[in-house]
Amino acid sequence: MDVVLMKRVGMFFKLKPNAKEGYIKAHNEIWPEMRDVLNKSGIKNYSIWNVEDLLFAYYEIEDEKSMQKYLASSKTYGEWRNMMEKFVYIDPTTNIKEWPMEMVFFNQGK
Repeated sequence: MDVVLMKRVGMFFKLKPNAKEGYIKAHNEIWPEMRDVLNKSGIKNYSIWNVEDLLFAYYEIEDEKSMQKYLASSKTYGEWRNMMEKFVYIDPTTNIKEWPMEMVFFNQGK
């Protein structure tokens, strides 16, 4: 049996003021075709966590280049990302809205 190594990816976002309810509502009502895009891109175990105005996103991916290529070609993904801009803070100086994180500890357990 081949062992598939998944890359663990974490990043954080900031919410715009008073955007939390709308952001959560959008994800509670996520488009079925957006879920399909995430699944077809190879993303596994995707979760988003919230505290105050901060969001932490985590997912696992086997082939990150393939995922990025798939997402870049998806009209649905582009529309979803554009919609999310009304909720997520974008740094006016750098135009950055996602800050990738470096994993510094992992314990798989037995």
